[in-house]
Amino acid sequence: MTVPAPPQVPALVVGEVTHTRRVPVRHAFRHRSYQWLVDLDDLPEPPALLRPLARFTAADHLDGGRLGGGIRGDLVRFLAGRGIAVEPDDRLLMLANARVLGHVFDPLTVFWCLGRGGDLRAAVFEVHNTYGERHAYLLEVDETGRAATDKQFYVSPFNDVSGRYDIRLRLERRRVSVVVGLDRAGERVLTATSRGTPEPATTRALLRVALTHPLMTQRVSALIRFHGIRLWRRLPVLPRPPHPKEAVR
Repeated sequence: MTVPAPPQVPALVVGEVTHTRRVPVRHAFRHRSYQWLVDLDDLPEPPALLRPLARFTAADHLDGGRLGGGIRGDLVRFLAGRGIAVEPDDRLLMLANARVLGHVFDPLTVFWCLGRGGDLRAAVFEVHNTYGERHAYLLEVDETGRAATDKQFYVSPFNDVSGRYDIRLRLERRRVSVVVGLDRAGERVLTATSRGTPEPATTRALLRVALTHPLMTQRVSALIRFHGIRLWRRLPVLPRPPHPKEAVR
């Protein structure tokens, strides 16, 4: 896959998140959202008064910065452990939530490793659950932006770790989107979509989204629990297996 003209970064990707569960019960929602698209070699630093609205720390991703080098160091080591050596002129982009007033919850972080000329050398999905665990998937993305991988991580208490993800990525100047479908036994169980329009992360743009999408990450956490309570009344809670920390190293 080639990404010849990714968006200017840092960018605010303002749009919406949708989620549709099809079986064994139907449940769907749509919410406004925004994420950050950033270069791991040049993480944004807003003016001092606005830093509480956007902060990125290694503790929130992958191996938590355990061996140094920040988020970039963790990603480089994760890829190296799977046979991909990051070259000096590669670009490492991350689509994620930032900390807002000290809080962050990031259901899905996406990393792109772009080589010279925009070729996609690697893509990584980092999935977080509400139990403080995370899992990273190295994806094989085809020329259409599509990938598939077996599910290995307990995300929802109403789904076990069986099934296969069908994933579609778009990283374009005017559109960034991630579509994740979970298939099990030939049937689509659920589809989650995050899409938005990237714009330069200026001070004015950050102030605007902070006003139009107040307490974004706190809202994400609250909405996950709200929808979970609604499903809890209709679905059994499945046991959560232990999860190895090596999954993000």
